[in-house]
Amino acid sequence: MANKHTIILMQTSQNRATRTFMDYESISQAMDGICGLYERKLKELNPASRNITYDIADLYNFIDGLTDMSALVYDHGIQAYLPCDRQWIKQRTFQHLKKLAH
Repeated sequence: MANKHTIILMQTSQNRATRTFMDYESISQAMDGICGLYERKLKELNPASRNITYDIADLYNFIDGLTDMSALVYDHGIQAYLPCDRQWIKQRTFQHLKKLAH
């Protein structure tokens, strides 16, 4: 499960020009990337703060606030990418952060 190439597709606003993607070697790295994206946004919004904290609800609000976010995860068994929706991403980021906390 760890080495499933993952592509995150996202659109930050209604403007189609904001469509972009990020690709990662694993699901875990992709979840790190999403958290990092949110953390950079927080730093951008709070440039004077040295320590920024957030909880899972804040991260979910960020993900839900995007016009679109989905993932394509490579399945070696069928040699194809499987689509995963925003809800799947939220569940996986939660599992990822929970694992990091322990």
